[in-house]
Amino acid sequence: MFQAIFNSLSGMFSFTQGLNTISNNVANMNTPGFRGSDDIFSSIAGGEGSESGLGTSIDGSIMRDYEGTIQQTNSPGDAAINGIGFFVLRDASGNLFYTRAGQFQFDDGGNLVDAATGMNVVGMTSGGSLSNINISALSELPAAATTTVNFAGNLSTGDTVKTVSDISVFDASGNTQALSATFTNNTTATPGSWLVSVTDSNGNVVGSGEVRFDTTGSPQTGFNTVSVSLTTSAGTQAITLDFGTPGSLSAATSFGGSDTTISATVADGHAAAGMTSFSFDSTGTLQLKYSDGETKQGGQLALAQFADDKELQQSNGSLFTAADISHRTLGVAGSGSFGQIEGGSLELANVDLTQEFGNMIVIQQGYQASSRVMTVADQLLQQLYDNTRGGG
Repeated sequence: MFQAIFNSLSGMFSFTQGLNTISNNVANMNTPGFRGSDDIFSSIAGGEGSESGLGTSIDGSIMRDYEGTIQQTNSPGDAAINGIGFFVLRDASGNLFYTRAGQFQFDDGGNLVDAATGMNVVGMTSGGSLSNINISALSELPAAATTTVNFAGNLSTGDTVKTVSDISVFDASGNTQALSATFTNNTTATPGSWLVSVTDSNGNVVGSGEVRFDTTGSPQTGFNTVSVSLTTSAGTQAITLDFGTPGSLSAATSFGGSDTTISATVADGHAAAGMTSFSFDSTGTLQLKYSDGETKQGGQLALAQFADDKELQQSNGSLFTAADISHRTLGVAGSGSFGQIEGGSLELANVDLTQEFGNMIVIQQGYQASSRVMTVADQLLQQLYDNTRGGG
């Protein structure tokens, strides 16, 4: 009977620990990237020759290694892994941590960090090495000078003069200058010929030349560009007016019997542009957008996977550590067996309340049953004591 008391007591202790595990799962049901645990109940065997056991104990817990639900957040710094892998974080001491909770943001230094811990988010370079992701050099695009202006549309052979004005080009400082290009029909001197004169906003001629078209209406070789030379605060700036590929009708043309529709498009150059937004694509690569509409790529998120996720040890929050990295594989999303990145989304905890409530009922019934066994054993002992005392 004494053993029955100890057996029931061990059951109550184990069920209490099991309830602690369930309560931790439920408490973290809204923790992004959290992975629930299940306790491992083990029977305590009796000694040699014993016909009964010595109760039960908890031999540890096992982490649930399946994914949680992915929920869209529309926050640009959020990222979820749809498939295998963990994000890699690095603390100030260089220690690596792993997480499924991709809640990231940029700090004042341009470093991509974990919003909860402030740890650096680790990326992978093109050479396959780990490196912190920093966009300080990409937070603003420096001004760039215009080098090319493309012309498209028709120069009607029935017109004598045509002017394209308000061609806004950039200098190296990001300042704009408005140019005008005047086309004068020179067909009487040379078939298919147009003389081009380019002036700045003050009326100064900054470039001139000749454009010729063949009998098909396409630009001729050697006469499909005109050079412009601007004087700016940074010095002389060369700009090429491009009228298209010789033999092609995809850019500027010259036909009769139709209206003049020639127009200019500035191909490059811009003022200094700040970054306006960022996002992660399916490979975990940062896509940066700027105020002038230009886009550039930043770093790429590194991912880690392990031969068995159950080897990971849970740390604070949604972080995990790995005592043994011999079975760790590093890579990027979409390569090998790694999953894809879903930007603007978070993986929720893989805690199922229905399952937890079911486990809770089992724990409750087991605890009550163990308590009842202890009560019955106590009553039997009391009865034995009373009988013995009465016989004395």
